[in-house]
This record gives sequence, structure tokens and C-alpha cells, in this order.
Amino acid sequence: MNSQSTFDYIIIGAGASGCVLANRLSAQGSLRVLVLEAGASDNDPAVHQPGGFVSLWGSAKDWVLPTTPQESMGGRVVTINQGKVVGGSTSINAMMYVRGNPGNFDEWAALGAEGWSYEEVLPYFKKLENYEGGASDLHGTDGELSIRDCPDDVMRSEHFLKGATELGYDGPNWDYNGARQENGSGLLQFHIDANGERASAATAFLHPIASRPNLSVQLGVQVTKINVENGRATGVVCTDAAGETQTFLAEKEVIVSAGALASPKLLLLSGIGPAQDLTSLGISVVADRPGVGKNLQDHLQLPMIFRSKIPMDMTTLLTGNVLFTRTRSGEGVPDLQLNFTPSIPAPLAPVLPDLGGPACIFLPILVQPESKGEVKLASANPADAPLINPNYLQEEADVQTLVKAVELVRSLAATPTFQKLSGGELMPGEGADLPGFIRSQASTLWHPAGTCKIGAATDELAVVDPQLRVYGVEGLRVADASVMPTVTSGNTVAACFMIGEKLADMILSE
Repeated sequence: MNSQSTFDYIIIGAGASGCVLANRLSAQGSLRVLVLEAGASDNDPAVHQPGGFVSLWGSAKDWVLPTTPQESMGGRVVTINQGKVVGGSTSINAMMYVRGNPGNFDEWAALGAEGWSYEEVLPYFKKLENYEGGASDLHGTDGELSIRDCPDDVMRSEHFLKGATELGYDGPNWDYNGARQENGSGLLQFHIDANGERASAATAFLHPIASRPNLSVQLGVQVTKINVENGRATGVVCTDAAGETQTFLAEKEVIVSAGALASPKLLLLSGIGPAQDLTSLGISVVADRPGVGKNLQDHLQLPMIFRSKIPMDMTTLLTGNVLFTRTRSGEGVPDLQLNFTPSIPAPLAPVLPDLGGPACIFLPILVQPESKGEVKLASANPADAPLINPNYLQEEADVQTLVKAVELVRSLAATPTFQKLSGGELMPGEGADLPGFIRSQASTLWHPAGTCKIGAATDELAVVDPQLRVYGVEGLRVADASVMPTVTSGNTVAACFMIGEKLADMILSE
């Protein structure tokens, strides 16, 4: 093994968390950092144009991962699109930036993720961002990641925002990433730069430091196994684009940042997971961790379409207006995110049916699902996609949340201000069987999380400790959406950036 194959830190995956880690760790010139990304370059113009990403779904830049047939959705198979490109899913997502509710992080801390309360993670959110709204106690402007309120004027809808205030929500200029997320209506925030292009993990954190001599980024390299010797991760085995096998050594740590579907898969392939499952596939057990792949949570979306009285231009973004609320009784974080698009988004126009005229779209999103699933290996062959079973809508409470979401949309559509826009409900339509509509039409918002969750040592299903160190294996950490004990109330990418930032600080502090 030559010195060029030995590094201090090996980061697996160049997504939101991985790119931030690569940036912060390699800023220490004495540390040799290797980033291994299975996908290719992000030099495709469709990556950088805000409206181009839909064309990348199903392409070579997408893992195109199917679920198992979902029993509570009529046996449907749902495709979960995940970025297979430098930048990971931040290069093919809709760029919506939602930190989550402060209560999400306080809940993490209460569940055993010591040090991850909202007060403790807020400084990392602030450090990351360059918020066009200016610096404050809750926002930063010195970070690399450009965050701005909906930059598409066509997308901004006073009918939705003022209609929400007529229902009693605060607004219409509510900052849901500010002091309080819930019960306000405002413009969505996006990770888009001042030039109107996508600000991805790669463009913000990786490309600007590509010339650092102590940083190596290798694309088209899929890690197939983490080597563990005497209880310590020593490096990785991977396959390059030519099909050749390579081995890299890590003198300090291996950090898995491959996402909530691929990270548990890699741990399982490496012998870290439920012993019985591993043995049944002929995989030697390195660490019996029953929680690897369990606790899978994902957000579901449910499109509702209304006729519009006001023709509008198509938009480059998918949506631009939002409110967060709680439909379930009792205390707790928002379980519903409601997005609104006042016209047909240009990226979706080719796949929508002919609506016979101008239309607008409400998008209720179930952001606190009670249904949980798992990720398992299909076989011991790294080339095989994992078995993904989110158990969508298995819990009746999730169906009822979406029923209440439909009722909320109808109430908002009936407000005096929104009535100036509304030409009537097209889908699902008055009198529709709402549970049937939900089970047949709900689909993923591509936010899988929770499969390698943070927890206390006494939690049998915890995979990593609060420092994101894998229980039972030294020199191995996980940093991505998989470590979330519970999924955040809103798009998960912001929290993934934060997870990378916080882990980098913990490592460098050690």
C-alpha cells in the first residue's frame, strides 16, 4: 500500500454532510482527506439551472431506488430519487431550505442525542448560511451556502399568503427558519445563489477548495465494504468506474455520509447490523447492531389541484409559498407542511395531464409520519439495490393527518382573498373518497431518514452515539439524514448540512 492510498479521514459520499465535512477537515492543512463519491461530475447544466433538476430524475445522476410494494398504498412501488452525483441529492433536489422545528432537535436530545438540542445546533445553522435577509440572532451571513426567499416573482402568491392570515395564521412574511416555525405563512427559502443558480453542497463547499493539496476527491468510486480489524475501521474497499477494486487506508477515521438508504446498506455489507440478518446472507458479523436499517421515516406529499381564474407564466421552481401547522391534538411539533404553487411549474409540465386551462397546486406534506419502516440487504452483492420498505401509511394516524390537510386546503381556498384566484377544486374533487384518494395518490418527498439513529448506549436500536461514532466499532462514524432519531418537520437538507458542520466541529475539537 503506497502513501497515496493512505489518508487521515475517508469520507464516503459527497452530499450535504460529506461536502461540509470535507471542507472543514481539509482546512487543517495537516490532515489528509479523501472523499469517495459513487456518482459523476455535476457539470451538467441541468444541475445548476433551478428548473433543470426534474430532467435528472431517472437519469444516470439518480440512484432510482424503488420501495417494496406498499401494502397500505394498494401495493404501489414508489421510486425514491437520490442523487448519484457530486453534491448528492443537493444537486437534484428542489432546493427548499427548511431547518426544521426547534422542537425536533429538543426531541432528539430527549431521546438520547445529547448535545443536539435546538440551542446547541443553532450556531451551526448560522455558520453555514449566507442569508440574503441579513444577519440576526437566528441567521448568519458569513457562510458559504446562499439562502434566499423565493427568488421567482411569479411564484410568490399573495392569494395564498393573505388567505392563510384570514384563517388565523401569522404572516404573510413569516420566517419559518426564524423564532417560530409553526402557524405562520410565508415565502419558502431556497439554497440558490445570487446569480440565480443552484447552491449545492458541491458548489458551496467542495469546488471552491478543490485545489487544497491535502484533499483528494474521487468520483465514480463505489465503496463496497468498510474494513474492520480488531474492532477498528482501518479503511475501505471500493470499485472504480472501470470495475477495478481499490483499497484505501484511514489512519484516523472512516465517515459514512452516503444517505439514509445507502449508509445502512454499507454498514450491513461490512458486517455491522442485526446479526441474524447478516448470518443469513453469509456475511461475517463485525458488530451486532439491531438498529442498522431500522427506524426508516420519510415525508409523503399529496398534490391537490385547483382551477385558477388568473393565467400566470410557468415557473422555474416547483413551489414558493408555505405554512406549517399541527393537525393532531396535544402538544408537539408541526406534522403538516403546506406548499402552494400559483401556476404550473415548468419542470412538471411535461408529466402533468392536460388540465384544460390555468391551474394552481397545493402540496400538503406529512412531515411527522408515525409509520416507520426499514432498509435491508437484498443479498451480499454490493451491486444489488437494498430492500426499502418505508411502510407508508401503515399507521392510520398518517392517513388522518392528510385528511385534515385536505380539509385545511379547502378552508384556505374558501377565504375571501383566495376566492379571487380559485376557479374550483379539480383534484381530488368535492365528494371524493379522501382515504382512498390519499392511499392512491400520496408519494414520497424524497426525504428518507433515521436508519442509523443517534441514541444513548442503553438504546438497543441506536447505531451511533451523540458524537456519531458507530457503537461497537472504533474509528467509524455516520453523518447524514440516517442519524436523525426522528425526521425533521420540513425538507431535510438543511439539517444534513448542519450535521456535517457539527460533526466537523466535534472532530476538530477532539
